[in-house]
Amino acid sequence: MKKEAINELSTADLMERIDAARSQYVKLKMQHAVSPLDNPNTISATRKQIARMLTELTKRQKAEQNVK
Repeated sequence: MKKEAINELSTADLMERIDAARSQYVKLKMQHAVSPLDNPNTISATRKQIARMLTELTKRQKAEQNVK
């Protein structure tokens, strides 16, 4: 998911996607521990996607605090 797509999401939807990505990340790590994945780079890509979404969420929260 690209930055532009993340920016278009609502805050509630962003939080849901973060939860889903985190659970997917844990599943990928477990699958890789049991038997090697076809493409282990998906673990890294998922981790980076979570970081992008968390960065946007933090940005929104700080902007909301500055408004108050």
